[in-house]
Amino acid sequence: MGGTEHLTVQREGATLVLTLNRPDARNALSLPMLVGLYDGWLEADADDSVRSIVFTGAGGSFCSGMDLKALAGNGMTGEEYRDRLKADPDLHWKAMLRHHRPRKPVIAAVEGYCVAGGTEMLQGTDIRVAGESATFGLFEVKRGLFPIGGSTVRLPRQIPRTHALEMLLTGRPYSAREAAAIGLIGHVVPDGTALAKALEIAERINSCGPLAVEAVKASVYETAEMTESDGLAAELTRGRPVFDTADAKEGARAFAEKRPPVYKRA
Repeated sequence: MGGTEHLTVQREGATLVLTLNRPDARNALSLPMLVGLYDGWLEADADDSVRSIVFTGAGGSFCSGMDLKALAGNGMTGEEYRDRLKADPDLHWKAMLRHHRPRKPVIAAVEGYCVAGGTEMLQGTDIRVAGESATFGLFEVKRGLFPIGGSTVRLPRQIPRTHALEMLLTGRPYSAREAAAIGLIGHVVPDGTALAKALEIAERINSCGPLAVEAVKASVYETAEMTESDGLAAELTRGRPVFDTADAKEGARAFAEKRPPVYKRA
């Protein structure tokens, strides 16, 4: 498994856990973090034994966004990774899920601060869990910046426009309960238990047919901006082949025999 000094990679059964690991800076984005994160997404997709991804942060915070000290000209840690960015100038956007979508389901486990770039990355995840004291928000306008990680496009498609515009234009913080009420996150759990809840959800996903899971995720995203008739046609194209797989036959047999299915991605 990969990882860097600011991004740890662990396996929990069939789940790959990617952890932002710069707690002294509330997991502000750094070059080692971005490189490790992008490599983690690629590792998960390349390994068929990985069926889900949990994305979280160490030290009681998810991510406080860009390292503003570095942005102000004080230098960013991990300059030894600069060659990776030169080789792939889009790497940071892929790492932040702006220009890359993993084919495996991504579950965010949020504690503490998930603001600015943290909230932007959150919008690239599929299922979202947060501790009660978590804080969300897009603070860029308060600092004269633009939330260029995708929020002006994605956020109004994920939550009602009035809430999206208020979040974008006021730069105010949102509590976990508020974020759940507007649909930004799906679960609010006691502080310190977001990771456990995310792993619980991941395990439920892992018990399902992996080919079916990946096809369902792909269909949801690729049809999102289609007309209903075009989307239904695309759904058939994506979904029909799943019924011909060995996994589909195994699922039917297991149901008939009242036993857990054993899927082989075939």
